[in-house]
Amino acid sequence: MVEPSQFVLYVAAALVLAIAPGPGLFYVAARTLSGGRKDGIASSLGTACGGMVHVVAGSLGLSALILANAQLFSTLKLMGAVYLVWLGFRTIQTVSHKPNVVFPEIETATSLLKAFREGTIVEALNPKTAAFFLAFVPQFIEPAHGSIALQFVFLGFISVALNTGADIAIVFIAHRIKTIAASCPRLMRNLQIGSGGVMVALGVGLALGGHNDR
Repeated sequence: MVEPSQFVLYVAAALVLAIAPGPGLFYVAARTLSGGRKDGIASSLGTACGGMVHVVAGSLGLSALILANAQLFSTLKLMGAVYLVWLGFRTIQTVSHKPNVVFPEIETATSLLKAFREGTIVEALNPKTAAFFLAFVPQFIEPAHGSIALQFVFLGFISVALNTGADIAIVFIAHRIKTIAASCPRLMRNLQIGSGGVMVALGVGLALGGHNDR
């Protein structure tokens, strides 16, 4: 598999990329502010699942085909963007229609599964994640050390795990902010509306951006 020195270098680089502010961190923070800690964690695990979809697709060469087809890439990107914008507007609408009620924490198994599913869809429909893995992971693959596909999956899994760890850390920070804001209903409501606005902005950014965002 990967040489130890190359592996250490890869983990260090992947860790830096994981903790760098990006759409993934902002998304799980927004989900936590709108729905609560459990919602944020479920969303983080969902984005991890979506990330692994890209890792497996990349190892099989499917991601390269998508990126090589401009129309297919644009279609997938637009679908992801529309879905994010819809989630954001839904969050804003829910809070706006209940001006005197603090948006409740999501605790039921059904709601947590929904948060997980939405996180998976958001990440799986983001072709920029595919571009990221195809640009980053191959730099550390050694063809002479075994199956290229297995090395891709192994290194991709490490990157996804680090990203998920960073996302969950952000979930706890965002939840702490939400807990502090709970004593002020107006501030809480503004945070929840703002979280919906972040999702809308992420969707617009996905639609208008290039290939290189994580």
